[in-house]
Amino acid sequence: QVQLVESGGGLVQPGGSLRLSCAASGSIVAIGALGWYRQAPGKQRELVAVNTGGGSTNYADSVKGRFIISRDNAKNTVYLQMSSLKPEDTATYYCNANIGVRDGSGFYRHLDVWGQGTLVTVSS
Repeated sequence: QVQLVESGGGLVQPGGSLRLSCAASGSIVAIGALGWYRQAPGKQRELVAVNTGGGSTNYADSVKGRFIISRDNAKNTVYLQMSSLKPEDTATYYCNANIGVRDGSGFYRHLDVWGQGTLVTVSS
């Protein structure tokens, strides 16, 4: 049993900053890739940033230079630092993780886990 919980969303003016957090909990053996996605009303969910299992990072072109994804493995937490926010960044932000667990028989396997989302609104 594992879960992800996002926090840190809210209302911010254009040009402002927010830091989103996503904490994983449960019977975690290891965490591989971690990513942040967002979904605006009436639009499809899109990838914002990813920290791969190998530790490299990639960003959507729309957020490069403004957003930073980072992780604290000791706390099983991933962050998204957002700066120079624009109205078009308004969306519900979701974290996603590939998490290694052991099933009831002790076998190792990976789960694709999503958080519940946190709303970010950028407006004057």
